Amino acid sequence: MEHALFIKLGLPANEPKLRAEAEDFREKFARLLERLECAEKLKGDLLKDLTRAVEAFIEFKAFLLKLLIQCKADPGSNYPLLLDHIRREAERFLGLLVSPVAQDPLTLLLQQEVFWLRIMKEHIEFVIHLLDPSERELIEQAQIFRITFSRLLETARDLESMAAVMPRRFNTVIRFTQDVINHTMQLRDFKAAAFELAELCKLLGIVSTPLSLDHIRREADKFLDELGVLLPEVKNCSSNC
Repeated sequence: MEHALFIKLGLPANEPKLRAEAEDFREKFARLLERLECAEKLKGDLLKDLTRAVEAFIEFKAFLLKLLIQCKADPGSNYPLLLDHIRREAERFLGLLVSPVAQDPLTLLLQQEVFWLRIMKEHIEFVIHLLDPSERELIEQAQIFRITFSRLLETARDLESMAAVMPRRFNTVIRFTQDVINHTMQLRDFKAAAFELAELCKLLGIVSTPLSLDHIRREADKFLDELGVLLPEVKNCSSNC
């Protein structure tokens, strides 16, 4: 729902049809959210409607991205990487809806770290490009985060590759994940502070709405929640082995 809003706000005024389509998606997901909040389980027609809506939204995001890549549309303030970013998030969501298959904890943990660390790194890059050049202190802080999360992502990819040999225990992953948690908490707090500044009109930049900063803060919390579930399972498996 919020992705649709951000796309609409980023589209230029000379694209009324695309803006209307983005608004249609926002309204559709708002209605689905209301249904979800009243449902006890995600099944039946609700699951089918949600799956179809996500599939259609992925196609819309891909369509917009293709237009920009081929220089067939005015990008407005929607970066091509931003459209690809939210398309990947939607594809992950769809995958969970269609086939929520359990995997061994170590493999699943590393997969989630690779996915989310890339998301976190790109969040930082978007923030850097949305801040006014005069916000030097915030930009410098964000640049440090970008370097940190780029390195974490590279390490996560290395560890994921090593784990393909199916080790009975991999204690380095436990140590690495704790580092990831610590850095992500710091990044989450940075995002929260930026959101508060934007809400109070104390932030210079071209952020379309403070909601976008709260959005990426909540995604950091989601990443931390997943790590909080998976890390104990990996520790338990390692000790039992």
